[in-house]
Amino acid sequence: MTGTLGSGFPAVVGGAEAEELRSSATTERRAPRARVLVLTTGGTISSRRAGAGLVATDGAFDVLGEVQVPPDVEVEYVDLMRVGSYQMRLADLRALSDAVIEAFARTGRQAVDGIVITHGTDTLEESAILLDLVHDDRRPVVLTGAQRPADAADTDGPRNLSHAIAVAAAPEARGLGVAICFAGEILRAKGTRKVQTSDLSAFDTLGSGAIGHVDDRRVRIHVRPVRSQPLALPTERFDHVRVDVVAMYPGADDRLLRAAVDAGARGIVIAGSGIGNANPTIAATVAELTAAGVVVALSTRVSDGPVIPLYGNGGGADLVRAGAVVAEFLPAFQARILLALLLSSGQPPDSVRSRFTDHV
Repeated sequence: MTGTLGSGFPAVVGGAEAEELRSSATTERRAPRARVLVLTTGGTISSRRAGAGLVATDGAFDVLGEVQVPPDVEVEYVDLMRVGSYQMRLADLRALSDAVIEAFARTGRQAVDGIVITHGTDTLEESAILLDLVHDDRRPVVLTGAQRPADAADTDGPRNLSHAIAVAAAPEARGLGVAICFAGEILRAKGTRKVQTSDLSAFDTLGSGAIGHVDDRRVRIHVRPVRSQPLALPTERFDHVRVDVVAMYPGADDRLLRAAVDAGARGIVIAGSGIGNANPTIAATVAELTAAGVVVALSTRVSDGPVIPLYGNGGGADLVRAGAVVAEFLPAFQARILLALLLSSGQPPDSVRSRFTDHV
């Protein structure tokens, strides 16, 4: 479903009645300052109780139903998909990327000034980093969602979405790249991960924090992140590339690493302990796998702070000597998306390792 929503009048889907509403509203308001496209994908913001659990049921029209559109902003909406983000595949992330690129290619009266994506919080960070890696436009892309479902009396979805629309329409947001807007905070895509399972402030950024804030009155940008050169857009090969994440723990052996490669993994992200450590068995296997053309990235299972390869005896220094590349401030599951994007481009392993380092 697609439609438009302007400040002061309801969403319009089509038909004579809709055309009359649109015409009437146009005469009563000024020309819109900004046009924002909202792409809905499902998630808690669109979910309602169905039997024993929550199910993503609301389409774009209903998701926007309780949203206060900022003055002088016109909103267009597209119901792109309707799933819980825990169900998403790499193909779905590529479809989202394609929809953003297609929207920004519009010209004339159909051109948009910014894009908002409603998304389930479980894997929002993965979609955000893919979009940020390939984003080559000054107009902002803003992801948001909800921690409480649409049928909860205290749902946070409408306010989060209203704030995200305000950010996407704000001139101050130009050049930010891809951002996440949640609980009044504006966060850069890179380095951001979900840190709370149910609290309203669901996300945080490794090594920093919010780059801005938004409320019902204004958008404030405090920091403008330095952005890397965009990577090539994902192709169909991205849908099928396999990159696995293997966590470290006391007594970990190399069986999961080898099983991942046997299952077809061309890349592996190690979620190391502490600042990025493993053990001598893992380090020896990493050396073997990288020599065979598997790209291994080193991240951490810790919730904040960088990967720093300091320790020997199977620690991060040994893993880097064995051929692993360091994710630094990139969380393990965002590192997985970066690695999958690079591997799907068909570049040789040495080039993938070099470009990975350029984008963490």
